[in-house]
Amino acid sequence: MPWPASLGETYIPKLVTQFVDRQYHLPDLRADLVAGLTVAIVALPLSMAIAIASGVTPDRGLYAAIAGGFVVSALGGSRFQIGGPAGAFIVLVAATAARFGVEGVILATLMSGVILLLLGLSRLGVFIRHIPHPVILGFSAGIAAIIFASQLRELFGLSLAGKEPGPLLDKLSALLEAAPTANPAAIGVALATLVIILLLRRWKPLWPGFLIAVTLAALAAVALGLPVETIGTRFGGIPRSLPAPVLPAISAQRLLDLLPSALSFALLGGIESLLSALVADGMTGRRHRSNAELVAQGAANIASGLFGGLCVTGTIARTATNVRAGARGPIAGMAHALFLLLFMLVAAPLAGYIPLSALAALLAVVAWNMAERHAVAALIRERRGDALVLLATFLLVLFRDLVEGILAGCALAFALFIWRKR
Repeated sequence: MPWPASLGETYIPKLVTQFVDRQYHLPDLRADLVAGLTVAIVALPLSMAIAIASGVTPDRGLYAAIAGGFVVSALGGSRFQIGGPAGAFIVLVAATAARFGVEGVILATLMSGVILLLLGLSRLGVFIRHIPHPVILGFSAGIAAIIFASQLRELFGLSLAGKEPGPLLDKLSALLEAAPTANPAAIGVALATLVIILLLRRWKPLWPGFLIAVTLAALAAVALGLPVETIGTRFGGIPRSLPAPVLPAISAQRLLDLLPSALSFALLGGIESLLSALVADGMTGRRHRSNAELVAQGAANIASGLFGGLCVTGTIARTATNVRAGARGPIAGMAHALFLLLFMLVAAPLAGYIPLSALAALLAVVAWNMAERHAVAALIRERRGDALVLLATFLLVLFRDLVEGILAGCALAFALFIWRKR
C-alpha cells in the first residue's frame, strides 16, 4: 500500500510500514526478541550510570530507558533506533538539576519533547542533520572530556568538603585538593572494572562487557567487604516498578526559566538521534525518515517526563548493538524497553550492591569512545580549516556552554565555506 509522500515522511512510523507492507514474520519476531534482550543487558547498567552522573537518582535513567525507549521504537522513523538516556546529556542535565532540582529536569524534558514534536512536524529534521562534521566532532570531544572529569571523584573515591563545583577548572582544583582522601578500595574496583571491560571487548566482543564487569565488581565488593560507596548506601537502591505518570508543577515563570535548558535538550537530542539513525542506515542499507524520527523523539521525551525520567535520544552505541545483534525491526527496541522493565521488577534489590566506582569506570569508557579520537586526528591532518572549527567548538563546549559551542562552530564553519568559495 503506497503512502502519500508527505504523510509517510512525517508521520508514519517504520513499525507501521513494516507490518502494512507484510515484511514481518515469526523468524523476524524471534530475532527481534534476542536483539532486544541483548540491548537491554547493555542498557541496564548504562542507564543507571548516566542518571547518577547527571546528579539524579539511578531510577530516573531506567524510567527514561523504559518509557522513552519504548516510544522511540514504536513511533520512530528508523527501524533500528534504540532510545534512552545518553552520555551527551550528562552535562546539561547536571546543570539543570543543580539549579532547578529534579522537578526542573522533568519539566525541561517535557518541554523539549514538545519542541522536538514541532521541529518534526515543521519538517526541519533535514536541516539538523546537516550540522558540519567538525562541529559534531568538537562538541562530542568536549562532552567526553567533561564526562570523564565528572567521574574522577567516584573513580578515586574522593571526599569533598562541600558540593563538587560545576565549571571544569574549579572542579579540577577541588578534586586536586581532595586527593589525600582517595579510597584505595574504590580505585581498585574501578581499575578492575576497566580491565574486565577492555579484556572482554578485545577477546569476547559479543559478550555484555558492561554488565559482566559491574556484576563482578558488586560481587567482589560484597564478598571482600570493601569499604566502597554503592547505589544502596547513597540512594537506598531503586524502586521495583514504574511510577504512575504525573505532570510536574507548571507556571509561566517556571516555563520561561527552563526554556534555555529545554532548547538545549531538544537541540542535542535532535542531533544525536539523527546521527544515530544515520549510523543504523550505514550498517543496514536502510533509509530513515528524519522528520518522523524527530516526532518520535518528541513523543518519547514527553512519555519519559510523565514517568519521571530523564531526557531521551537515539543512542549510537546501543543502536549499533541492536543491529549487530540481528534486529529486524522496531519490535527489538520495544522489547529492549520491556526487558528493562522486567529486570527492574525482578532484580531491583540487587542494584543496591553496585559500587559507584564501577559505574564511574563504565562511564569513563563511554567518554573515551565518545571522543572519536581517530576521526579527530584524521581531520586535523587533512584539513586545517576544519580543524580550527573543531578546536573552537571543543574549547567553547569545555569552558563555556554546549549550545554556545555548537552555534559558534556552525558560524565559523559557514564563514570558512564562504571563504573557500570566493
